[in-house]
Amino acid sequence: MIQLRRASQYSFGDGLIAEQTSELWEPWMRQADKVLEDEQLISAVYEALVKRHAKSRTRGRLGVPAEIVLRMLLLKHLRNWSFAVVEREVRANLVYREFTRVGGAKVPDAKTLGRQARALGPDVVKQIHERMVAVEKNVIQGRRMRVDTTVVESNIHYPTDSSLLGDGTRVLTRLMKNVTALAGETGTKMRDRMRSMQRNVMRIGRAARIKGERGKKALAAIYRKALATTGRVLAQAKRFSAEIASGVKRSAGIVKQAALDGLKREIDTMVTRTGQVVRQAKARIFGGDTHVEGKIVSVFEPSTEVIRKGKASKPTEFGKMVKVQEAENQIVIDYEVYDKKPSDTDLLVPALERHEKLMGRTPDLVAADNGFFSAKNEAAAHEKGVKRVSIPNRSTKSEARRQTQKKRWFKNGQKWRTGCEGRISLLKRRHGLRRSLYKDEAGMKRWVGLGVIADNLINIGRVMAK
Repeated sequence: MIQLRRASQYSFGDGLIAEQTSELWEPWMRQADKVLEDEQLISAVYEALVKRHAKSRTRGRLGVPAEIVLRMLLLKHLRNWSFAVVEREVRANLVYREFTRVGGAKVPDAKTLGRQARALGPDVVKQIHERMVAVEKNVIQGRRMRVDTTVVESNIHYPTDSSLLGDGTRVLTRLMKNVTALAGETGTKMRDRMRSMQRNVMRIGRAARIKGERGKKALAAIYRKALATTGRVLAQAKRFSAEIASGVKRSAGIVKQAALDGLKREIDTMVTRTGQVVRQAKARIFGGDTHVEGKIVSVFEPSTEVIRKGKASKPTEFGKMVKVQEAENQIVIDYEVYDKKPSDTDLLVPALERHEKLMGRTPDLVAADNGFFSAKNEAAAHEKGVKRVSIPNRSTKSEARRQTQKKRWFKNGQKWRTGCEGRISLLKRRHGLRRSLYKDEAGMKRWVGLGVIADNLINIGRVMAK
């Protein structure tokens, strides 16, 4: 049974903790604590948690209250800790015990917190963020808006054709071994080809160092062997899947049979992804085509995109494009994780519409970098009532435009815009937005959203504490 808050009857230990830690809180934490008292924030978490099981509202042993789940999850992203570390730190720190409302009670363990965090989907996280922005209108007036984009990387290794073939072969082999352990030796016999595959992957690495035509011929010959091995593993995995479906491979127990059905679904998923890896490897090695339709760069995170933002330090990134939109006092009023990478020029007008919806007004100043510029965007912003649009056009030949970009208000707008670069850098360094450690697209959106909420909590707290 899930509760909204912890029981109101506090123990002697809770009173002792409050007395001993009253002067140890950081100033922003006191204000953030008040923000998190909002009933709608806690209700959003509560409604998500009770959906995990049909009768969670009224039956079962007492679970972790929604208020504690929300606060511990935000503390995790405030400090960029793992679930195990946040459990250990809250257990050992009296300030964190009071901040998370755990008090003198038992701290939820890392596995429990991880399961509850997954129950809060991207929509719930977005709802929490929008509510936090809505209730702090005294901190955010909405007179100014700045927007920028960045890339949050997926938690994958650098993709090469050989490593992806190795990943697919390894996972399929492991799944088939698990099927054999449950169903026995009936039907297709398991054959482990991993040693052959590993040797081919190492040979590809050595051959890749050879320059010229000799190296290309050596690579092509080894890739043929690696692709042939992967093809045999794929064929074997398909037979395993068909035999589970037809009942040739089955288990006597209901629980084991359910596990067998789950393994079949995993095999089918991995067969599809590994088949795509085989197709794109053949197209690149033997046809020189690097733009195969449906190309994937990871068999574990197939939605990951290849994004080039023109950075000298990291020309190619593998992840998702994220929009970060700010108002005054460094508060991120909106964020978005895009399923497919859009052009920056297509984002300005929707960003203005989001600002109007969230703030209830049009900003007086809009600032962005030159990637967002187009004459159409500038005209649309003025039509919506924006007084000053500080978005540079680097390729203009118009003298009037150049003079406009030299005006003091335009330069000041660009100086303020650079703060968005700093905000993105801080989100990556302090809250872990450099790389998402949650799985799949929904996990990426939860990771970004919780990092943004954590950063807003600190900034709102600091402004309110002044």
